[in-house]
Parts: sequence; C-alpha cells; structure tokens
Amino acid sequence: MSATAEPAPRLRDALRHVLLHLVTPLLMCLGMGLAYMGAFVTPEPNDMPIAVVGSGPQTQAFAQTIKNKGGDALDVRTLADREQAVDALKSLDIAGAYVPDAKSPELIVATAGSDMSATAAQKIFTPVAAQQGLPLKVTDVAPPVEDDPTGQGLFFLLVAVSIGSYASVAVLGAAGAGLRMRARAGLVVGVSFAVSLIGAALAGPIFHLVHQGLWGVWAMSWLYAAGILFIGIGLHTFLKRWTTLAMMVLFVMLNFTTSGGLFRPELQNGFFGSLHAFWNGAGFVEGIRSHLYFGGHGLAPHVWTLAGWLVLGLLIVAVAALWERRQRPAATPAPARHAAARGQEREAQEEEMEESVAV
Repeated sequence: MSATAEPAPRLRDALRHVLLHLVTPLLMCLGMGLAYMGAFVTPEPNDMPIAVVGSGPQTQAFAQTIKNKGGDALDVRTLADREQAVDALKSLDIAGAYVPDAKSPELIVATAGSDMSATAAQKIFTPVAAQQGLPLKVTDVAPPVEDDPTGQGLFFLLVAVSIGSYASVAVLGAAGAGLRMRARAGLVVGVSFAVSLIGAALAGPIFHLVHQGLWGVWAMSWLYAAGILFIGIGLHTFLKRWTTLAMMVLFVMLNFTTSGGLFRPELQNGFFGSLHAFWNGAGFVEGIRSHLYFGGHGLAPHVWTLAGWLVLGLLIVAVAALWERRQRPAATPAPARHAAARGQEREAQEEEMEESVAV
C-alpha cells in the first residue's frame, strides 16, 4: 500500500511547482491587456493643445467656440500670426494651428512630432472649414524622413532596444548568478554597448530612420539600455525569478504605452499621460525626436531623464552588492557549497524557463 501511495505527494508537489510558474505568464497576460488596451484602444484628446491664428475679438470668439465644443478634450489658445504658430509647433507646444481665411483656411501641423496628433487636429478643423464650404489646406512644417513616413519608426526602435536590454537581464541573472556583482556590472557595460550599436545600426544604415545625427541616437540608446540593465541586475538580487515579470511591467507594459511613440500624452488618459513626463521610454523617443527633427529643442530634459534612470540603476546595483556581501558567509564547507551550487543551478533553470516565456 505504501509503495502505491508514495507517488501521490510527489505528484502534488510537481503540480504545485507547475502552477506556481504559471502565475508569471498569466500575470503577463493580464498586465499586457490592461496596459495596451487601456493606452491604445480608444485614443481621445485629453487637454490637447491647439491654436487659432489671429487677433481681435472675432478670433477670440472663434477660439472660445471651438473650446466650448471640445470641452476638457481641448486646450485652445490664440497666436498672433502664422510665424508664432510655426514656432509653437516646432517647439511641440501645440498639436495643430488653424489659420482662418475667407478663401483658403489652413491647418499647420508637425507630423514628425506625432502623426496621430496631427490627424486628430485635422479631424477637429476639417468640419470647421467645411461649414464655410471650403477645403482645408494642410501644411506640414516638420515632416519625418521618407523612409519613416508615419514617424513611428522611433517607437519600433524603442521596442528593439528594450527587448535586447530586458532579455539580457534575464540571462545575466540566470547564467551569471554565481558571479560577483562587480563582474555582472562589467558585463552590463559591454551588453549595453552592444545593444546600443545594434539600435544605431537598425536606425541608420539598415532602415534609414536617421539621415543625420546618428551618434546622438547611439548615445541615447546606450543611456537607455544601460539604465534598464543596471536596474535589472540590481533587482534580481532581491526578486530572483520574479525579476522578469518586474522588468516586463516597468519596461514594456508601462514603458511602451507612455513613450509617445504611437500616441502622445494629449491623446491618452491622465495615468499614461502623467507617466510620459518622467518614464525612460518617453525620454528615449522624445529625445531622439527632438534631436532629429526639432533642432534639439527640449533635448536636455529628455537626456537628463535617461541619465536619471541610469543613476537609479547604479544605486540599486550598489545596494544589491552590499546586500550580497552581507549575505555571503565567510567560509562555506564543501558539502554546503555543492548544495548551494545545485540550488543555484535549479533556480537558474527555472529563471531561464520564465525568460523564454517573457521573450
């Protein structure tokens, strides 16, 4: 009887082990659905800044009429002349500027800043011109390069560099578990350099998203990748096999959705729009966008955002190194070392399994 009943506990343990590991993909499913569908499925203007060009009571009344119709969705302002409107667009202060005219009304946009925001502005003002029985002339003062007609190539560059970074964290955590933190940090420098070179190659000679300023794109790619990698290997000390899930939350679910690569914050709800102000993906996309298309306007804050995340990663690594040093026994007997090595090997196998799920 005992021989036949003995496998039951082992079966229960095996099922419990499998079910525990299924928590990660199920949470990924829930998190990705909430993040992507919450951010992208129903984009609507949210305090979207637009302008009416002109001066005098008639222009003010017209702008107020647009504001009354749009409500909280629109932030309508007036600008004295067309030149001011172009400057505001190139500074990314507004999403579109409407120039009233009795014969040919014009909408000025900058699609390199956001093709989606330019489209939203066009949807707002096309009916206004139609009420006058006139076609709306659309002028793009900052178009993207021909190889990236929608301007969304920078978002997909973000995806590529992000995956190279957070997937490398899983590998360094699993395969490099036996290395000292100093060695892992050295590997991070090398890996981030490799990831940034791949990103620069994709953006430049391969897909031609970048026609000038490639070194700046590479530098921001390195800052971005290094920040993710340092944060990842630091968190791994404390989270172990849950690190992959944490990295997915930080650098996929919350990162891609708030980057502004597809929808800028004026087309998102308050939660995702507020994260855009300081998340590293937004710093990466907006920094490169400013560098390539807008003469470096507003570039410094985005670079400081990337540098801030890198500093955060270095601080987490320093804390993790101190923690590991305190947890490391002064002298470990050989049998204990072998047992610890077997435990690390099993943990590494489990982490590699979850890494493959995440990637």
